Amino acid sequence: WLLASAAAVYIGTTYAQPSPEVQARISTAIAAAKVSTSSDIDYTAFVNPFIGTDYTNYGDVCPGASVPFGMVKFTTDFTGYAPAGYISDPSQKARGMSPLHDSGTGSSLGTYGNFEVMPLLCPSGFDTCTTTLEARERYRKNDSDDAYPGYFSLTLDNDIKMEATSTRRAGLERFTFPGGSKPYFVIDLANDLPASFAGGTLDIDPNNGRITIGGHYGSSFGPGAYHYEAFACYDLLNSGTQKLSEYGVWTGDTYGLDAKALGQTHLNLSQNLIGGTPYQSGALFSYEGNPEEVILRVGISFVSTDQACANAEEEIGTSSFEEIQKASKALWQEKLSKIEIDVVNTPSNVTEMLYSSLYRASLTPNNATLETQGAFANTTSFYFDSLYCSWDTFRTYYPLMTLHSPVEFAQIVDTYIDGWRKLGWMPECRANNLPGWTQGGSSGDSIVAQFAVNYHNEAKALGIDLDELYAALVTDGQVNPPEWNTMGRQVNVYKEFSYVPFAVLDTGSTGRQTREGSRTLEYAFQDFGIRQVAQVLGKTDDVEYYTNRSYWYRNVWDATVDSDGYQGFMQKRFSNGTFYYTDPVDCSTQDTRSTRECSLQEDNQSGFYESSSWEYSWYAPHDTGYLVELMGGNKTFTNRLDHFFEAGYYLAGNEPSFQTPIGYHYANQPWRSVERVRDVVINNFNSDTAGLPGNDDQAAMATLLGFHILGLYPVPSTTHYLIISPFTPKYTIHNTYLNTSTTVIVTNYSPASVAYPIPDGVPAYVKSVTINGVPARSRCYIDFYDTFRVGGEIEIVVTEDKTYDCGGPVPESLSMGGFASAR
Repeated sequence: WLLASAAAVYIGTTYAQPSPEVQARISTAIAAAKVSTSSDIDYTAFVNPFIGTDYTNYGDVCPGASVPFGMVKFTTDFTGYAPAGYISDPSQKARGMSPLHDSGTGSSLGTYGNFEVMPLLCPSGFDTCTTTLEARERYRKNDSDDAYPGYFSLTLDNDIKMEATSTRRAGLERFTFPGGSKPYFVIDLANDLPASFAGGTLDIDPNNGRITIGGHYGSSFGPGAYHYEAFACYDLLNSGTQKLSEYGVWTGDTYGLDAKALGQTHLNLSQNLIGGTPYQSGALFSYEGNPEEVILRVGISFVSTDQACANAEEEIGTSSFEEIQKASKALWQEKLSKIEIDVVNTPSNVTEMLYSSLYRASLTPNNATLETQGAFANTTSFYFDSLYCSWDTFRTYYPLMTLHSPVEFAQIVDTYIDGWRKLGWMPECRANNLPGWTQGGSSGDSIVAQFAVNYHNEAKALGIDLDELYAALVTDGQVNPPEWNTMGRQVNVYKEFSYVPFAVLDTGSTGRQTREGSRTLEYAFQDFGIRQVAQVLGKTDDVEYYTNRSYWYRNVWDATVDSDGYQGFMQKRFSNGTFYYTDPVDCSTQDTRSTRECSLQEDNQSGFYESSSWEYSWYAPHDTGYLVELMGGNKTFTNRLDHFFEAGYYLAGNEPSFQTPIGYHYANQPWRSVERVRDVVINNFNSDTAGLPGNDDQAAMATLLGFHILGLYPVPSTTHYLIISPFTPKYTIHNTYLNTSTTVIVTNYSPASVAYPIPDGVPAYVKSVTINGVPARSRCYIDFYDTFRVGGEIEIVVTEDKTYDCGGPVPESLSMGGFASAR
């Protein structure tokens, strides 16, 4: 495993993507940093944007050019399964380069892909150009794809090179053509990735060399009845250094329509109400003088074409490709340097995986502030889009952001609160400027609670009104939306029965009545988040009320269910109190029925979302100590946890499994967590294109890996971080807002410990923890307020002796007196 990255350097010419030079460049940069005496380290050089771009594990990562939280991400779109536009599968063909994408989503339809530009060679002239999607698709040259923070490129099999760099809302696309050829380009109005075009316009201004586009498109993960608007402004003349030759419009379909109109400058196409695939259409143009290099400036907006043009003028102006690329790199360097590790003594692939994970952790959500529409039009709040999805991200994404980036965290929290102001409830999976499907209820509650409990002292200065934040939480917890498929919870029946009943008569609201088991568990944890903020605000009665509600997860525990010799599992339940039996193995990796539906489908009968009862029966992050007792005590709990992994029920790419490797902490056997986390990382993550065990899920997977490498794991909606065992001997987390830096030193660290199984005699197990010279009260967890909030030094002494306990209290559980007061 440690040699995997190095081995990639020596791969010869194969039918594969990306270029072997990507890994070679990264390995060279890390090797140079190991022998350098300079403290000025280029962390962007360690990033591999192609991790998770595979076509086997479906990481769905976008490797395109972007700035941190950029609204635009420029990459080339491909045929086949490619939700992020790009896919490393060399058997797929390029459709064109486009500026709008999401990264790491599980939306099989794909997201965005609007306004594709495809460079063409048309030796026989304008009328012979291949403009329609299928006709223009091309393979790329083997081993040609390249990317690093702020840059993306590939070369088509006709030797045209496509490159991109970007700002927050704009970018530059650079194309290099074979010498002596005339450059042609097609710009697409109607073809986006999910084929959702619902009407739009395109205008060519030949005198000013500008094409403006605006259209209506559909949601990638939400109701098909909803549409958003997107606008683009393409400047074609590169500040007067390029001159148009021909220009016109085209339209076509897959049944013979292939019409072009030289000199025409306007398209106005409505939605085709008869149905079927939208008619294809767009612009076609060429350049005089056969220039080998052509640069297009692109501005994007969700407001208007005028604003799209203004964004390009403001953010790019007359800057060169290299200047924009350099500025983007500087933004990434600032973001990545918030966590600095001991590169010299850290295994090279650990360095690459950590900084690639940190990169993806700032790739999304997309900062679309000042680019709002619909209910959010002209809002004075920050607006972040592509919240894929709160259910995915509350566990690890925002707890990692807590450590180093409270400013951006506050801006995103502002988006959640503003969603409550505008729509009545906080968003769950908002994307494409539209509501998306809820998965576990109102998981945004856990996100804003995470912010409030850790930054309530700074909230006002960061632009957050805690009273408003709490009002939004209480609405989610008390008010049932008329339609809870896209936001809020089915809280009316939840409050009536103290769980979400199966097959219940709900006369007051509409939603897909499935996932009753997992929704009960998620609702209870969301109630814990409300309880935590109530505690911060001194609302004693509410603390008691939501504490009691957070225990309702126990109401779907059926002690009579047996699986593999273990007794008691979470099950969905009828409103009369009887349980509806489903095999705990259903929807697990060991489920023998491959046709079983386990997600949002109406025939998902398991009671759980994207998971099995074997997985979800571990889920009470705020009260895991009670689960230990419920399952029969420490010994039975740890044996059952061992069996969970050994029987193959654990699913590394599934969020409900995230905490389970660290569950041993609660049974006072943290050494087992150390070994299990090594197992998880070694056998599920690497630096290849297939280096993720599933969708990155808006960097949920990236931040999980980041925490594992740092030797920590968060308890969401609290100030606690569980201590595991770092994969690096030293790291420093900088929080520039708090003006603090916290260094974690791992005494006796050995790179040989980055293995599974951990070799005998190798120190990897925590012997002691001290915080600024004072022994920690437990070697199993620390508090943000004692550590990263104040800065200083945390020393973790590791030993080869693995039979150790917490040396103090186990991590806190609510029903056992934990979380008794706010910090």
